[in-house]
Parts: sequence; structure tokens; C-alpha cells
Amino acid sequence: MKKNLIAYFSHSGNTEIIAKSIKENTGGDLYKIETVEPYSTNYNTVVDQAKKELNADYRPKLISRVENMDTYDVIFIGYPNWWSTIPMGVFTFFEEYDFSGKTIIPFCTHEGSGMGRSERDIKKLCSNSKVLEGLAIRGSSVSKAPGTLAVWLNKTGMLNKEL
Repeated sequence: MKKNLIAYFSHSGNTEIIAKSIKENTGGDLYKIETVEPYSTNYNTVVDQAKKELNADYRPKLISRVENMDTYDVIFIGYPNWWSTIPMGVFTFFEEYDFSGKTIIPFCTHEGSGMGRSERDIKKLCSNSKVLEGLAIRGSSVSKAPGTLAVWLNKTGMLNKEL
């Protein structure tokens, strides 16, 4: 049986809700990607900071590491879509491990921009991995997402009907 990790970065809590729902439906382990320097809770401040980090190609330091990454076959990766891609802390996460031979399954929350170019960026970072089609959920619709999430998980072959 494949062992999966649900790694996620969540700013407002929406992505965390989806990550926990994925865990409930697939099993696996949860891992929260957290930066050493926390982001502001003010929306406009975060938007400005995210744009500056992206333009500077900045890699924020993370609080912790997944010590047993080599034991996972499937990595769900969740994040808010910031400026049409993954947050820079998620770039840091991808660059800290070797994902060769693993299956990467992205999911994001957004407020209108969908997956943006995040899947392309993940494929570049994980060129020796199989990256499946991701799921984009509007942040304001997270509470209505269970049905959509189950259909997507079934499509990826990861829905654990025994749970």
C-alpha cells in the first residue's frame, strides 16, 4: 500500500481545512509547512509581501523538516495561490527534498485565479516525479467542497473507500 503525506501551507486556514479533509478521505500523515518568519494577518500586507518575495525569488526558512520523506510514495501539496503560483515557502519545501519517483498531487485555494501556473512550477521543481492534475477550490467555497474533493480524490485513485 502506498504511503502518503499531505503537506500544506495555509495562511487563512482554508487550505488547512482541505488538507484535513484529504487526510480523512485518504489516510496518510499531515505536515504543516510553516515559515520561521510568520506572515501578517492583514490581507493587503500579505499580498504585498508575497509579491516582493516572488519578484526577489526569495526562499523563506521553514520551521521544521519531514524527517522521513523517503518513506512516502505520494505527496499531496496544498497552498493558497499567491500571484498565480505557490507561495515562496512552498518553493523552499520542494527544494529541501528529493521527490524523484514520487507522485505529487497539488491542491490550492484561491479567490478566482484557479491553479494559475502552479502546476507548471511544481513540474519544473519535481522533474523526476509524476505530477497529477491538481484541484483548485475557491477559498469562499471551502465549506461546500467535500463533494468536489471526493470526486477529485477518486479520479486520482487516492480515495480510500475503507475509511
